[in-house]
Amino acid sequence: MGNFRFYRRLSIFPGLSLNLSKSGPSVTVGVRGMHVTVGRGGVRRTVGIPGTGIYYTSYGGRHTGYHSSHTETPVAPAEQKYAERRAGALILLIVVGIALMLGIAIGALIGGH
Repeated sequence: MGNFRFYRRLSIFPGLSLNLSKSGPSVTVGVRGMHVTVGRGGVRRTVGIPGTGIYYTSYGGRHTGYHSSHTETPVAPAEQKYAERRAGALILLIVVGIALMLGIAIGALIGGH
């Protein structure tokens, strides 16, 4: 039996996309060959060689574990705090980048350039 899928990518402006899917919204920042996606499942970083199909993806943040059969390994509180700070810093960097790009885009519209 088949299953229903839904996915739509909306380009806000070059380098920033809003992704909508059945599993929830996410935001992608970056260029072809290198981008970061932040969504409900956590942070996904992808680097690749455009046109070759060769790419590497790493995951961070929260995962649902739905497709995983491994058991969780206890993490030391200091390591957990460090990981949370890194994730928070990455999200802050993305938000600042988006705000900066929006400011530039609005400035260009207002300035007529």
